[in-house]
Amino acid sequence: MSVAREASRAIRSTIVLWVISAVIYPFVMIAFGQIVFPSQANGSLIKNSRGQVLGSALIGQPFSSDRYFNSRPSTTSYSTADPKKDDAKVLQTGVSGASNLAPSNSALLERIKGKDGDFNRLKTAGVQPTADLVYTSGSSLDPHITLEAARAQISRIAKARGVQPQDLETLINQNTDGRFLGIFGEPGVNVLKLNLAIDKLT
Repeated sequence: MSVAREASRAIRSTIVLWVISAVIYPFVMIAFGQIVFPSQANGSLIKNSRGQVLGSALIGQPFSSDRYFNSRPSTTSYSTADPKKDDAKVLQTGVSGASNLAPSNSALLERIKGKDGDFNRLKTAGVQPTADLVYTSGSSLDPHITLEAARAQISRIAKARGVQPQDLETLINQNTDGRFLGIFGEPGVNVLKLNLAIDKLT
């Protein structure tokens, strides 16, 4: 066999494999996702009755009003901060990630237990602070809080909205995601879905 023939065969094989792996396979996966899992393939977007996108079930949003269940704190303000006004430089290296502050770091202690910290803010609002209401998640985009954190906020929201606490408890249960495959992780309450359900209730 000549070198030219072998080179030609190698080139043809490379082109065929490239077409299969870089063109056909991705488009087949896109079509499969759109047909079988359309919501997940498009980002698990949550829309209102007019079709406007309100957010994603996979990415948290900041809620601080007494009328809503509060989300976990976020080092990136859930990526809603203006990069042009980023004095704290939280968006300088990206829009997702933890603060990497050690438990003994004075900046972390100030953010949690300082005069304007999350701990005192929650106490003032009548909410028993839980770990996920004062500490950020690893990604700072976590859409969930624990059942304990959600139930700790029931009294405050019931008072602010004039609804019965048991109605809020029902909504919490309806918007709780179970363990993955029934065994991995812990149940979590999707804050965005829960707050949208509260708006519909009231």
